[in-house]
Amino acid sequence: MCTMSRLDQLYKAMQTLNSEGLVLNEDLLNQVSELEEKIIKNEILPIIRETIEPALSPVQRDLVLVVEYSPNAPISVKLTRKRSFVNELPDAKVIEPDPEVEHKTSSQKAFGSKSPKTNLRILLPNGRVIENASATDSLIEFIQYVGVGKVRSLGLIRCKIPLISNTIDKKYGSRQKPLGQGWYVMTCTSTGDKKKDIETISEAYNLGVKVEIVY
Repeated sequence: MCTMSRLDQLYKAMQTLNSEGLVLNEDLLNQVSELEEKIIKNEILPIIRETIEPALSPVQRDLVLVVEYSPNAPISVKLTRKRSFVNELPDAKVIEPDPEVEHKTSSQKAFGSKSPKTNLRILLPNGRVIENASATDSLIEFIQYVGVGKVRSLGLIRCKIPLISNTIDKKYGSRQKPLGQGWYVMTCTSTGDKKKDIETISEAYNLGVKVEIVY
């Protein structure tokens, strides 16, 4: 589900409750606010960063851009070189890339028989089957089916880094495959681990997905 659809559903749900005369208590409003911020942080801000960063690459001095958004009004963008002023905004949300992870280095590699190639067959409740040329491709399609932001919010970790990350890892970067909008999925895992991740995601969102390892 795309970002706009998720936000639309969130706002429509609130409008429906209001139209029925139900008053949203403070706890529910706080939960709605947190969900809204999570969607903006995980799905909208990466798009903004991906768009702005190339445009600013010629600039060789520090600066701060302040974007003010109000529905049904033009976006206001202001520039300042006073980076410290951000600390004066008590409700400012700082969005940082995932931290880099230190990995142990090994001087020896274990050599042995290579495991036979395996794949994944993912059966969705609507009858759709996801089965691509590789388990990695099947995992990527499934994540995009569920929604990158929703999978990211589960906080799954593989090889000490987030399964869905906005940072290219120094050691496993070649195994992080792009999902679009600045997000990458860690694929340096066995087919069995990919199956477990899919089942975890399915259980978290009650998707009723069945996963098979295909030999």
